[in-house]
Amino acid sequence: MTDWDEYEFATRAIRAGQTRTAEGEHSEPIFPTSSFVFSSAAEAANRFTDSSFEGNIYSRFTNPTVRAFEQRLAALEGGEYCIATASGMAAMLTLCLGVLKAGDHIVASRSVFGSTVTLFNSIIRRFGVETDFVELQNPAAWEQAIKPNTRMLFLETPSNPLMELADIRALSEIAKAHDCLLVVDNCFCSPALQQPLKLGADIVIHSATKYLDGQGRCVGGAIVGPKALLKGDMYGVMRSAGPSMSPFNAWVFLKGLETLQLRMQAHCASALALAEWLEEQPMVERVYYAGLPSHPQHELAKRQQSGFGGIVSFEVKGGREQAWRVVDQTQLLSITGNLGDVKTTITHPATTTHGRVTPEQRAAANITEGLLRISVGLESIEDIKADLARGLG
Repeated sequence: MTDWDEYEFATRAIRAGQTRTAEGEHSEPIFPTSSFVFSSAAEAANRFTDSSFEGNIYSRFTNPTVRAFEQRLAALEGGEYCIATASGMAAMLTLCLGVLKAGDHIVASRSVFGSTVTLFNSIIRRFGVETDFVELQNPAAWEQAIKPNTRMLFLETPSNPLMELADIRALSEIAKAHDCLLVVDNCFCSPALQQPLKLGADIVIHSATKYLDGQGRCVGGAIVGPKALLKGDMYGVMRSAGPSMSPFNAWVFLKGLETLQLRMQAHCASALALAEWLEEQPMVERVYYAGLPSHPQHELAKRQQSGFGGIVSFEVKGGREQAWRVVDQTQLLSITGNLGDVKTTITHPATTTHGRVTPEQRAAANITEGLLRISVGLESIEDIKADLARGLG
């Protein structure tokens, strides 16, 4: 088996995970099959009952196309093993069901995706798991929130939508000191810009729907980490509960990974140009982008990321009324909650991505009525500026 650690990121993104069949295909094939056949009754019995016998059984948990995506993403993140799922939230659920039990405790960032807050507060809580939310940027707050039954520290960095950063190395030291798992959602950066496992995280979570695909075509998720941790109970959840990624979606994500590094470089360049332009607009109260020297964590971003990402958030004067006016005046930008696309998207987080959390939770996370989030695509940056200028004039 190839040792992909010997190769650069761009090579791994194109080559890792591919195993050619007897047909000698150059591009990875799609295996749209529900099941697989065995050469004998003994082989079938061994595949089903003895984990030491490798091979395909049923596409809910063993499929060659899905496996190729898993191996490629693991190679890019620097992880040993990957479990692909039907969505990013399916990855979150698989993680929770695989590592938590009744009586456990989670410490999570206040600055997490609205559906993640709902998962922790409304769904996982029903099974006897409690969650406390803390300020992402304050390591001392994380340590103070840890209890004897704390099992997991969970965060997004950069956060959605305020682009706040956590010091992954500092939180890794805290997690290890208290025997907790440090889980990092790497959706906004992707492994092209940040590799949390190399900074001390135990597990990385992805919504493959975003930058890993890059063109808004499919929904999927992934968990990456040590084989000893993922191959046990988490793989068991995948096998028995079935939050599976489809072979077609896995193939699309494989194609997305091939251009990931190039796309992220272009997203970063355009996002920085837009952030600098927004800082100059009289109607803009504040711009949130770690690539700006004005961002309070600019130096941290330079240390733990190789680029600043493609998401720019900003607060307009005038609250919801003015924010909605900016959204409604656009003619080019797509009004949608998705991000990580080649098409630029615009979102009002307080009424969409974070619309289901309580006003108190939004206030704690600084999600104001005037806040807008832009996922900067690959169109002309001048056209993007002109489209936003209609509502900011």
